[in-house]
Amino acid sequence: MSGMLYIVPTPVGNLEDMTFRAIHVLQSVSLILAEDTRTSSKLLKHFEINTPTQSYHMHNEHKMVQSIIDRLLAGMDIALISDAGTPGISDPGFLLIREAIAQQIQVQCLPGATAFVPALVVSGFPTDRFIFEGFLPHQKGRMKKLAEILENDSTTILYESPYRVLKLLEQLIASDIGERQLVSVREISKKFETVGRGTAQELLAHFTENEPKGEFVFLIEGKPKVKKKKYENDRQ
Repeated sequence: MSGMLYIVPTPVGNLEDMTFRAIHVLQSVSLILAEDTRTSSKLLKHFEINTPTQSYHMHNEHKMVQSIIDRLLAGMDIALISDAGTPGISDPGFLLIREAIAQQIQVQCLPGATAFVPALVVSGFPTDRFIFEGFLPHQKGRMKKLAEILENDSTTILYESPYRVLKLLEQLIASDIGERQLVSVREISKKFETVGRGTAQELLAHFTENEPKGEFVFLIEGKPKVKKKKYENDRQ
């Protein structure tokens, strides 16, 4: 009988966001696959989790998938974690999950922390429909993707590095975002969590004077829907 692959979210900031179930699973499995074992060691030590760890990240995941699948098929229970948040959401995980399903290995994803959900809720933008884009391409295709995003009539969610915040805002302005509203949320659940609101021009002015620090989630207001004109002489 094959083992179980657990997808375990870890806190994006505050360690108190770790769930009891996540701790129990990480203590009970035979192996933890970690995006960066050095980063994860601090979390595991804090919760007295002594399970062996192994690196699993974007640079080695293609090479490692089959060996992990073999261990799962042999009956080993394995947990996958990322540096922060839920594996598979802008982090490694998809390839392994897809192959596990193809091999009829059971996969369980625990509910837990992910950065874009609290950012979406606190934005004040509509939450009934939204598009999660994650990180944009750094170079090729970036402006084309932004043009597509600005055609969306629902809320769009982006992740961005602090080193590209000014670039993002400048490119949004160049893409004719106009007066559409943006929300920036940085350092979610951490001590210096902050929320910024305004147009791209207003946020650019703010971050030009205040150096962007920490990890950012940006939310873009959907394109206003064009209301159909009501003709005075409608047919009765």
